[in-house]
Amino acid sequence: MTGKKEAGPGAAESVERWRVSTRARALRAASERRERFATSSDIEVADLYTNADLDALGFDPERDLGLPGEPPFTRGVQPTMYRSRLWTMRQYAGFATAEETNRRFRYLLEQGQTGLSVAFDLPTQMGYDSDAPEASGEVGRVGVPISSLPDMEILLADLPLGEVSTSMTINATAAILLALYVAAAEDHGVPRDRIAGTTQNDILKEYIARGTWIYPPSASMRLVTDVFEFCARELPRWNTISISGYHMREAGATAAQELAFTLADAIAYCEATVARGLAIDEFAPRLSFFFAAWSELFEEVAKFRAARRMWARIIRDRFGSSNERSMACRFHVQTAGSSLTAQSIDNNVVRTTVQALAAVLGGAQSLHTNARDEALALPTEASARLALRTQQILAHESGVTETPDPLAGSYFVESLTTELERAAQAYLDEIDAIGGTLAAIEGGFQQRQIQESAYRVQQAIERGDLIVVGVNRYRDDGADEAKAALQQIDPEGERRQIERLRRVRAERDAVAWGAALDRVEAAARETDNLLPPMIAAVKAHATVGEISDRLRTAFGVHRELITV
Repeated sequence: MTGKKEAGPGAAESVERWRVSTRARALRAASERRERFATSSDIEVADLYTNADLDALGFDPERDLGLPGEPPFTRGVQPTMYRSRLWTMRQYAGFATAEETNRRFRYLLEQGQTGLSVAFDLPTQMGYDSDAPEASGEVGRVGVPISSLPDMEILLADLPLGEVSTSMTINATAAILLALYVAAAEDHGVPRDRIAGTTQNDILKEYIARGTWIYPPSASMRLVTDVFEFCARELPRWNTISISGYHMREAGATAAQELAFTLADAIAYCEATVARGLAIDEFAPRLSFFFAAWSELFEEVAKFRAARRMWARIIRDRFGSSNERSMACRFHVQTAGSSLTAQSIDNNVVRTTVQALAAVLGGAQSLHTNARDEALALPTEASARLALRTQQILAHESGVTETPDPLAGSYFVESLTTELERAAQAYLDEIDAIGGTLAAIEGGFQQRQIQESAYRVQQAIERGDLIVVGVNRYRDDGADEAKAALQQIDPEGERRQIERLRRVRAERDAVAWGAALDRVEAAARETDNLLPPMIAAVKAHATVGEISDRLRTAFGVHRELITV
């Protein structure tokens, strides 16, 4: 006999001998820092890991680990990973006006950024034009304002759209912004088969953790599946959705909850699209994911590895796919915005570096690194450049890109990957028992779980059990944030944006505009795909707010149920 069954008991006996002798002597001289060590997901961290731990978990390297580029993709979705191509360095940007954001994009591309990522302001996210009463004071504050096709054309001016991909963080109005992007790209001479990018388009996590919804869940899901269907036919290089755990993690979810609730949302989108009449392999290869990277290095690496393994099994076993491209979980990572502190802001550079390292060791396909000053304001040009340099140093100087999945085989990492998968699966089983993702959201299951986790963490910080350097331990004098030069938003930007919007309305063909909006509303009341009439409407210079209002008329609006 050979293999792990013989090795396991021997390892277990050796560890027990070590605990009662070598380790016990050390503890008599110096006790451990705390009684119990655990991850954010409350997975207990043992004092030592050996192959006996893997045996106890039933770990099978061939089944659970595999090889890079092969199911279950635990070791990465590409056979060579970063040896052939580095991840896309996609710094998130958007502020003030389309002109200023375009200048920031061109600056970042000159500095070596390899993909675009657009932040939209709150009115655009909520389906209001820049001159709407609801938009007053919010135009250009947390992203770029886009109300019409001329705005989008200015945003994308002189950018190599046929060469770089563009990620758009937009959800309730995702279909409208995609229509604007397609129209602007075509105006720039880029055909649909060369348009590459991603719409976040993940409305379920808005109901769970973020709140920028407009329409009721059923209508919102219809918009999501319209994008899936349209892109399957027209945009072969476009990722139709970025199913996001990031915002749930930012709201307080643990790593296991982020993993489980993200995959639960993905299952719901797949079920809705299959019910629409698309086969799983018609759209699943274009699905992508979006995760957070926190500072707990090994748990985060394990989370990314577990996500790939779980998704491969879900697509194969639950949806019956045998297409490896459908099974491959491709994801973008952003470092943890809510981990950034307003105190001692230089510490944020260190936090971001550790988090970015977790994303790279975990095999991310693209990465955004937050800037040091983002707890105080939108990043300055200099701090955005430093955040990009963080990625470039990891890529070119650290050596962690030299081989796929360099932590594979670590007793600790493999144990943690399996335990995280089990913890996440327990949540998925509970969601299934409730009746699926939508029923669980309507009952507040995910929301309650996240709120309780956030509360526990805040309590631990306030007690001092969880150390945040520069906040509740090792405080500095505050000199660095006091002298930091912060990004300023031009107060005249909102006025200029509104003037352009009003010129668009004054100069457009009123007859063509009205007819195009009528076609959008008619399609919304029927079952036609909404993307073709939306593209026609934005080309007729219908605005984001006007199209959103027609959909509000057809679909109604969502009101959150508040329970006491």
